[in-house]
Amino acid sequence: MREPPGSSRPMRAPSQPHGPATALRGEPLVTADARTTLAELARVFLWLGSVAFGGPAAHIAMMREELVQRRGWLSDERFLDLLSAANLIPGPNSTELAIHIGYERARFRGLLVAGASFILPATLLTLGLGFLYVRYQTLPALGWLFYGVKPVIVAVVAHAVYGLVPSAARTPRLRALGLIALALSLLGVNELALLFGLGFINALAPPPGKVASSEPRALSLSDTLLPSAALALPSGAAALTLPMLFATFVKIGSVLFGSGYVLLSFLRADLVERLGWMSEAQLLDAVAVGQLTPGPVFTTATFIGYVLHGTSGALVATLGIFLPAFVFVGLSGPLVPRLRASARAGSFLDGVNVASLALMAAVALQLARSALLDLPTMLLFALGAYLLFRRVNTTWLLLGGALLGCARHALALSLQP
Repeated sequence: MREPPGSSRPMRAPSQPHGPATALRGEPLVTADARTTLAELARVFLWLGSVAFGGPAAHIAMMREELVQRRGWLSDERFLDLLSAANLIPGPNSTELAIHIGYERARFRGLLVAGASFILPATLLTLGLGFLYVRYQTLPALGWLFYGVKPVIVAVVAHAVYGLVPSAARTPRLRALGLIALALSLLGVNELALLFGLGFINALAPPPGKVASSEPRALSLSDTLLPSAALALPSGAAALTLPMLFATFVKIGSVLFGSGYVLLSFLRADLVERLGWMSEAQLLDAVAVGQLTPGPVFTTATFIGYVLHGTSGALVATLGIFLPAFVFVGLSGPLVPRLRASARAGSFLDGVNVASLALMAAVALQLARSALLDLPTMLLFALGAYLLFRRVNTTWLLLGGALLGCARHALALSLQP
């Protein structure tokens, strides 16, 4: 099977979650023979940013397949450690995971290269759609394309959850906590409350003989609504200037956990209600663009910036909403191994990990309800899951699903009178 560009792979080292080669003693997993070049980081994350459809859960699943299973850059245990760290700070979780991995492989230069490369493809696509939207005041109708893509995305997320269960739910207590978190998530309990709640419960519970030195691994998807009072801009300041646009998106990127509908809530509160810069219809179009394009949904900011202030507005809004993620990861990334060295902190992170895996499972179930609509989509899901276990590259599965959506659309058009 041909691999994506830049797919030269080192021989995969055996997973050693507790051995000296891991980063559990306070050192990043970057050694003289494991360091990744900046060019390779750029190639890999540009590729992932170009094909990672489906939201944070799907992005994370694709990163695991490409970076853990195919390239062996890090173990499942370490991968989940970085996911836990990304899940506990505001900002776009899958982008923060990319930034963490960049730091893991090439320190601060890798942090910048990996994050920027993952964001760039969606930014360019969204910028192009913004241009078309301003010119024609409408968006291309591409919903039919996802008829075949969504079932594959469900299979990708389910496959990742299945593969991470042995690392995240190693003990009966963690398995019980994970089932509780799954049930509470399906009942609508706040995601951030689940993450911190299970983390503290596991940290305070008596250790089963000896505290496992295993790894914290949280999977992202925390669509958690926090008050947006922090960093609030002066009310009544509705003048549309580039500094004001930048400050608005820096605020959103600094206080928002997760993405999706929570991002919509924050954007609506600021851009529609407080500042009056956009209409409800324009905002919904912007969020739709973020969902249609691959990569982080936060590139909705690029579209909004272009609609409001042209190319300069697009660049300023994009920089504003993503800048806090780079800052937060740069500050917190070096602390993760030191937290793991503490038994109590390690138990807390284990609880966060299993809660986050449960959140990802809940998202897979929710996606399935909207994606598995009929027999063809159910068969496509089953085929995708089977081929993933056969190690077929996710990109080809997504392409196959998109072609199925195209074929169904063409057939529907041909049957119209």
